[in-house]
Amino acid sequence: MAARKDIDGSASVPAFYGKELRWRRETAGYTLQQVVEGSFYGISYLSEIERGQRRMPEDLARHVDQFLKTDGFFSRGCEDVRKARLDGHAEYFAPVAEAEKRARSIEEWANALIPGLLHTGPYTRAIANTTHPLDLPEMVDSKVRNRLRRGRLFDDPQRPEYWVILHEPLLRSPLLPPGEMAEQLDHVAGLARRRRVVPQILPWNAPVSPFMAQSIKLMEFDDEPPIMYTEGPYSGQVIDDPAIVKRYRKAYDRLRAAALPSEASLDLIESTAEELRNGTQRD
Repeated sequence: MAARKDIDGSASVPAFYGKELRWRRETAGYTLQQVVEGSFYGISYLSEIERGQRRMPEDLARHVDQFLKTDGFFSRGCEDVRKARLDGHAEYFAPVAEAEKRARSIEEWANALIPGLLHTGPYTRAIANTTHPLDLPEMVDSKVRNRLRRGRLFDDPQRPEYWVILHEPLLRSPLLPPGEMAEQLDHVAGLARRRRVVPQILPWNAPVSPFMAQSIKLMEFDDEPPIMYTEGPYSGQVIDDPAIVKRYRKAYDRLRAAALPSEASLDLIESTAEELRNGTQRD
């Protein structure tokens, strides 16, 4: 049996409540299974809450308060954890950023922007300045820091497995000056050379019009159902209906089949970066 890890309750607000939950549960002499009985959640879900890896849903907090007779302690804490979990992200995106850390695999189709996990600072800053032109400089700086922190997911040499399909026009996006765009492409190529991401380029003239208006992000986990996420500039939607996720799964597979092989895609990314650097890019 693997040794149980201690919880550092000072690490974050969710860790604080997770540690408190474990202490109160064990002090009362209950197992994880006993606590979740009568709720809609499993023991792995509750275990992740105890380790500060998930926030506790309000309905589960009410159930725990009633079961452990904690007089509303965890229900009152839900709002603190929710705010902490935002971690600088938009509220609609915070659960997705949380899920990225648990994902076994992430696959994305990028129709309009390079996905956030692959951003350089200038790319994030350009998007923030375009979509939120009234944000103060310190607000933009915070968004850049948070975005780059998400990218550190790839510091883990093995997990998650990450595939991305980029629409070819993204490589020559006018969002950044050519030199900074070249650095953005270098960053993607560097991650690919380290074998942390697998990029594929979908040619500009590929017949995929049904998907041009929508990004796709598919995530799979070890012990929870897969989800699909899509977003626009000011909103996002998580889909967890298995039948619908399966349809998006098939759609993504068709996109992948239409995309260039990974090695050819990487060559195209690197040659485009070179063209941008040298001012020899095609019109």
